[in-house]
Amino acid sequence: MSTWNPWKGCHRKSEGCKHCYIFRANDRKKIDTNIVYKTDEFDKPLQKDKKGNYKIKPGQMVYLCFNADFLVEEADEWRNEIWEIIRIRTDLTFMFLTKRIERFYIGLPEDFKDNFDNLIVCCTIENQKRADERLPIFKALPIKHKMITIQPMLERIDISKYLDDDIEYVVVGGESGKDVRPLNYDWVLDIRQQCIDANVSFEFRQLGSIFIKDKKTYNVRKQYLCAQARKAGINYKKS
Repeated sequence: MSTWNPWKGCHRKSEGCKHCYIFRANDRKKIDTNIVYKTDEFDKPLQKDKKGNYKIKPGQMVYLCFNADFLVEEADEWRNEIWEIIRIRTDLTFMFLTKRIERFYIGLPEDFKDNFDNLIVCCTIENQKRADERLPIFKALPIKHKMITIQPMLERIDISKYLDDDIEYVVVGGESGKDVRPLNYDWVLDIRQQCIDANVSFEFRQLGSIFIKDKKTYNVRKQYLCAQARKAGINYKKS
């Protein structure tokens, strides 16, 4: 596993961004997250060591733009270079998340449909409004590997009409931090059942810092959010 942030900075897009971890972390460092800028790892997957070998070894998953949005507006002029790097490093698998799926075609390579088997795109939603806004767009795109990320999950959501063989995975999680919005376990189980019914893989990624189960509310420390989600044992792999 490796991370690659060719640029940093973003803008709040919708309800799920209210307590964004990127903004919180930058606020502590007195960094203005709304300033989008290229980083010194812009060409990281092409960087080589003294022996001429790629520093990012073949076979890895590369998490792309996890400190920004890959489709943020300011990066439009840079994104074509990133597409070319992904094309070159076919020995790596790249993954990015976005709340701006409606911008996917901007600067997209003409041969995208016939290439880029090594890319996973995750469309992020947080409530029913954003599901019905983004997922029809997402479903129509010529992306070979599609995931839906519901994180933070803010309410009960029905995505059953969007689930078929075109969607490989659904990931669900809550919000972390102080004064965040709660995650209800019943909502998680409901999405899980929708995935089982459609035979789509499902992962419960993390609890919320405020977590409701069996009508009881729990305050969960950050270090336990992912571990407790795994402990629930409700992940599902498509048959």
